[in-house]
Amino acid sequence: MSIKKKRFSKWFISLVRTGFALLFVIGMILMNSCQEDPGPGSDDPDEDPVFAVETGNSRIPYVVIETHGIGILNEPKVPAEMIIYQQKAEIKRVQIGIEYRGSTSFRISDKKSYGIETWDNQGNDIDVAFFDFPEEEDFILSGHIIDTIDFWGFDRTLMYNYLGYNLFGDMGHYSSRTEFVELEINGVYQGVYVFMEKLKRDQNRIDVSTLEPTENTPELISGGYVLKIDKTSGGDNNIDQPLEYFETNWADDARYTEEISFRSKYDILGELIDFDPFGEPYHENMYLETYFLYEYPKDIDISESQKAYIQKYIHDFETALLTDDFSSEVRTYTDYIDLESFVDFFIINELTRNVDGYRLSTYMYKDRGEKLKMGPIWDLDIGYFSGDRIPLDDWVINYNTYVERDAWMLPFWWTRMMKDPLFRTALKVRWSELRLGVLSSGQLLWNVEEAATYLVDNGAVERNYQRWDQGTGFDYTAYIDGLKTYLQNRSQWMDGVISSL
Repeated sequence: MSIKKKRFSKWFISLVRTGFALLFVIGMILMNSCQEDPGPGSDDPDEDPVFAVETGNSRIPYVVIETHGIGILNEPKVPAEMIIYQQKAEIKRVQIGIEYRGSTSFRISDKKSYGIETWDNQGNDIDVAFFDFPEEEDFILSGHIIDTIDFWGFDRTLMYNYLGYNLFGDMGHYSSRTEFVELEINGVYQGVYVFMEKLKRDQNRIDVSTLEPTENTPELISGGYVLKIDKTSGGDNNIDQPLEYFETNWADDARYTEEISFRSKYDILGELIDFDPFGEPYHENMYLETYFLYEYPKDIDISESQKAYIQKYIHDFETALLTDDFSSEVRTYTDYIDLESFVDFFIINELTRNVDGYRLSTYMYKDRGEKLKMGPIWDLDIGYFSGDRIPLDDWVINYNTYVERDAWMLPFWWTRMMKDPLFRTALKVRWSELRLGVLSSGQLLWNVEEAATYLVDNGAVERNYQRWDQGTGFDYTAYIDGLKTYLQNRSQWMDGVISSL
């Protein structure tokens, strides 16, 4: 899509927002004028709000979202009111825009996830602080994946993302801040969700320098950048499509274009690619490709000079990684990357057995004058002991050994680095350090038990699975025990393999 068309799409979204916001305000005025009895969110301090389910004395925040008759879409966000209660006392009330979130998860899960923006009364973005998060405008309500027809799902513990993000934060890195909540939308109870920060450039999130389109001089053009290895999404390209379109739009996941991305010059085996980029979705050689999406600056903002700079930087890194002689003392690939961040990114993906790791939902960033860093960790829905494809006793980086011609395979980076004695030594030292602290067996098990106890004791697990289990006799305790056993076994397996490096 051309920049002109994309800017039109952004204008269209703004126009739709304004119209929705106007309808929302009118609706609120009419409701308030006609309503005789105060409903949820009543200002009467003596009257408890009426929720879709009885929460008793639960300490877990309860989020009520009301769209006032407007259907939620994939794009654009529609106006709504969000009220957050804790122990039935209102703690926050704010206008928001809300949309469905996710590509594959949206299609396969009956329990949907949502992206929200905080708005003022005119539909403009406004920064708001929730819980102990710094002020911002973009947040996510993430629910676990569940199919109520065939009775299967991922992350029955409800804590895969919560646990992984907090572990990565404990390792000393920025990670999306998280809070367990229960969610109600338009009077219907939705269950346990994780309220989290959306990953984006921000001084309190991915903290890289701002980079304006005009900043193309040598002293400015080196940062900051945020890139992502991931599926594409319809987004603005399909703003005029009905909601049903997004239930089957698999091609949009692989619709890479020169405007939004660039392709590695090397295939997943480290060989130069001899066919053109940006082919049709799921073409026969797509499995060989690795694409990098422009996350910041966004594709509509990044200049051609900035594109050329970051493309060359990635290419020079990859070339150095492939051509360095690991039997010598000289390394040039480390001139381009922050090795410690790569080591920690490896550790968190392997510990959580993130089957999508390295090849999807994979963030990296480069600040001005600094090297490329990996992270933050993201999207662990099919990690830990739930995901298949890779044995429990092998590295996730060996994905390509077990899976053939997936549309998204692992780039060659990680298996190549594991051949480097320098990387292996750094991994060994760092793993030993972490195992004495935040990744010790005792700490890992305590993190799981603390989260599970909080959810169970406050009745949230029971309420969630009354909504989503549909009487199949789901045993939450068994899944928590399974997660603990997995973490013990996985960390001990990593002990043995890493110590022998």
